[in-house]
Amino acid sequence: MKQHASTLAMSYIAKATNNALRAKKTALTGVVMAAALASAPAFANLTGSIKGKVSSPEAQQSLAGITVTAKSNVMPKPRTVVTREDGSYDLPQLKPGTYELTFTDKNGVTQTMTVDVLLEQTSSLNVTMGGAKENVEVITVTGSKLFREGKSALTNSLGEEAINSVPVGQDYRDLLKLVPGVELSENATLGPSAGGSGVDNSYGFDGVDVSLPMFGNLASEPSTHDVAYVTMDRGGAKAVGFNRSGGFSINTVSKSGTDEFHGNVEYKVQPKSLVATPTGQESYELDKSWLTASLGGPLIEDTLYFYTSYFRPEETRTNKDTAYGEVKDYKSVRDEYFGKLTWAPTDDILINISQRTSEKTIEGRSIGAYETDSVSAGDIANQDIFTLDGSWILGDATTLSFQYSKFELESGTTPDTELSVVPSLTGQLDISNLAEMGYFSVPSLLDADDNYTAEQIAAFNAGAAPLIAQYGYTENGELLGGGGVGAYYQYDNIDFYRDSFELNLEHEFSWGDTYHTLHVGGEWKEGKEVLSRLSNGWGSISYVGGLDESLEEGSSAPVIYRARVQQMSLVAGEDAVSAINSEMETLNFEINDTIEVGDWTYNIGVLVSRDTWYGQGLKSASGTISGYELAPGEKYKMYQTDWSDMIQPRLGATWNYADQDSVFANFSMYNPEASSLARAASWDRNTRAEIEVEFDEAGNVIYAEPRQGSSGKVFADDLTPRQIKEFTLGTTKYVGSDLVLRAHVRHRKASHFWEDMPNNARLTDYSGVDAEGVPQHIADKGLYVDNLDEIRNEIGGSSYVIAEVDGGETKYWEASIEAEYLGENSYINASYVWSHYYGNFDQDNTTATTDANTFIGSSNYGDGRGRYPWDYKYGTLSGDKPHKVKVYGYYTVPWDANIGAYFVFQSGKPWEAWDGSIYGYSSGTTRYSEPAGSRRSPSHWQLDLNYTQDFRFSGDMELQFRADIFNVFDRQTGYNNNPYVSSETFGEYRNYYSPRRVQLSFNFKF
Repeated sequence: MKQHASTLAMSYIAKATNNALRAKKTALTGVVMAAALASAPAFANLTGSIKGKVSSPEAQQSLAGITVTAKSNVMPKPRTVVTREDGSYDLPQLKPGTYELTFTDKNGVTQTMTVDVLLEQTSSLNVTMGGAKENVEVITVTGSKLFREGKSALTNSLGEEAINSVPVGQDYRDLLKLVPGVELSENATLGPSAGGSGVDNSYGFDGVDVSLPMFGNLASEPSTHDVAYVTMDRGGAKAVGFNRSGGFSINTVSKSGTDEFHGNVEYKVQPKSLVATPTGQESYELDKSWLTASLGGPLIEDTLYFYTSYFRPEETRTNKDTAYGEVKDYKSVRDEYFGKLTWAPTDDILINISQRTSEKTIEGRSIGAYETDSVSAGDIANQDIFTLDGSWILGDATTLSFQYSKFELESGTTPDTELSVVPSLTGQLDISNLAEMGYFSVPSLLDADDNYTAEQIAAFNAGAAPLIAQYGYTENGELLGGGGVGAYYQYDNIDFYRDSFELNLEHEFSWGDTYHTLHVGGEWKEGKEVLSRLSNGWGSISYVGGLDESLEEGSSAPVIYRARVQQMSLVAGEDAVSAINSEMETLNFEINDTIEVGDWTYNIGVLVSRDTWYGQGLKSASGTISGYELAPGEKYKMYQTDWSDMIQPRLGATWNYADQDSVFANFSMYNPEASSLARAASWDRNTRAEIEVEFDEAGNVIYAEPRQGSSGKVFADDLTPRQIKEFTLGTTKYVGSDLVLRAHVRHRKASHFWEDMPNNARLTDYSGVDAEGVPQHIADKGLYVDNLDEIRNEIGGSSYVIAEVDGGETKYWEASIEAEYLGENSYINASYVWSHYYGNFDQDNTTATTDANTFIGSSNYGDGRGRYPWDYKYGTLSGDKPHKVKVYGYYTVPWDANIGAYFVFQSGKPWEAWDGSIYGYSSGTTRYSEPAGSRRSPSHWQLDLNYTQDFRFSGDMELQFRADIFNVFDRQTGYNNNPYVSSETFGEYRNYYSPRRVQLSFNFKF
């Protein structure tokens, strides 16, 4: 680890038609006939395209051979094609941006229009051409900033201007608040629910998968300062783009250099004085600021462009003094550098290469009220994203594209005070200098205790008194124990890596009365996690004072001190314990044919996949029951799915029954790839265990024994991978000139969930507890793995196995209506989504702390009575939000200013009571005592506003002032109710929506 046509939004049509009607009526009249978006991501290498058709009012006029040239400031070289016999044309593999299209007929008559191309979308521009030659004015096609499409996929796309026009925020995940049907989430780690688990969303940054391998959540803290375009796909995917997401998929493309030099410097602040007091706190303590700078332009005219940026967010907080005195302040700093080259060596070849490097450090994060300053901990996160993508146009009808990407995130918790001592079982604990040995928990004097004799207590206190005198804190003139001194006890390093390569070929052709767009693609991806946990010195040290005897069998030696040391850092002979390496390899192949015939468009495609998990700690061995033998530190193939088990059809049909008005239907299947099993089931998983080391009064080692930890797990036979089936039915309708409506219904059903379950879970004894027990038809199935005992006798491992959850399922229904309006100086987007998310497997509610990176496939679910699918698990799931209303937009005023607004209303979070006592346990964690989702927290609404004022100077210089107010009415709605029946705070809110906060910025553009 490092130290450290579908349609463009209707408003496009309305605006274009309006401009066309105002243009001079000339022999060449450009009439916008359609502006359409493809129904799914069109290319994997961060491009878009333009398609259209040229028609003529003269029946005998030839439409072939008309030249169409596309030029943009983001493309080093223009693209030129000629129309086919029927007047159709294609301009594939275009960088997202605004394009000027020039149509030139054989007589030299020209018509120029502009059209926006968005990320992974296909814009359609149809024109009608006359015959006489004369000058005509330019007709500009402009439209909504958040795009809609009316075919099989539910896709939303927007560009940089839209991101800046409404109060969004500067974090990548803030973009999600604009998407209809996706909840407004306050989570810092777990993704929002959108018809599935929050871990099943897919996140792309310049096409690079930046979700965490093993966990599925968004990695680190991507921001929006470099985002030029974003596309979000909620469902109904084609077999294009390797979409296996069980939730939603989001991809972004970064800004690029253009044919002119441009740059900016922006400084944004959120002082704590402009943040309302959070519920349950005395005041808000964090000061935040963001510094951004960028520069881009041409390096070689019409051939090579560059773009580079710098980003520095900072957070500071004055930490309160502890019982030991003053402590260091909290500080978080991130330095992010980005560079990108766009190269067009020929008219038909386009290549992008970029590197993003981010280094984040936090200090003073963790200091308790009774700890010294030296025990504070911080964090580091070093992230690198490299991408190389390109496209090659092979003739008029064929394109080839590729992308290679490399993602690295090396992160960890680190002590702010690093100790030099190295623990060893042959070494000694320096009892005269415990604050230099690790984290020492200062003892308190004992009063009378029925568990110990008076002599034991006296001996304990005799040893504790000098420790309190040396390491205790003073309160009211008296030295007391119970605090913590020394240094933070542990380094917790988790590093993530992902390499991927994909290749795509697209070919268009006519066959009889049909027109085909054929796509073929392949993808290889490998994700890896490297986990190491090392102790800082002797780790966590406590004074036992002889109250306990040694754990060594047959020994009665009194234990005076005890240390808990990470096994990976303990020196024991010559052999060091290696870090845990967990890997997953994915292969995807897809083929998709979009067939146009008359007013109908059909989509027929299939994605097939194979996943392979690699663990650590075994190697293949013939002649054994398991097929393995123990081999600590060695990589082994843990499990591999069959191609035949992950065939994911993608079928759709769209009928344009009147102009651009359409009805569409779609069926898709998904096999989500997010899984933690490469580590959770690995045989070397227990090498991260703590070692409990015992010492005598002189600090000599008496005995050392590993604390109980997890171990490897066997897979049941013939597992069917997790699967989601989805049906979508919808319609798009133009109303008037500036309004578009779209409505749809969607259903998803997920099944075949994998979990680690006790091998005898189906035979669990419920006698003596107030619960119904295992349904008979499940009990009749018996053990998951019949010969598990024989396997464990051979190579050890857990009594838990990886198996399919019996009857595990989730269901999701959604009905949505969306409206989009574009006026001369205003834009409004409004949506209402009704949904219901229910079932008996709630991946997002399987632990006590849900907003975290939790194991997928190895959670608390299924861990004994009260956690099985038949134990009140069926009901409303935690991600259910029946009602979601979103309205946002902006208004541009005459004095070079913009006013933006965002409003959201959504239902509260479902929850249920947890009580382990009805199942015979003291722990109630995820043990439901009533059907899932029986209760619900209050609904939430909030309004965000912003105001932007431009001050223009000579030339291209501009100063921009902006103010954003989030949660204007300070609606700090409570949620995440305490579900533990045994708790005094049962039912009380544990979290609240963020308070009102104001951000101010100055942006100098040149």
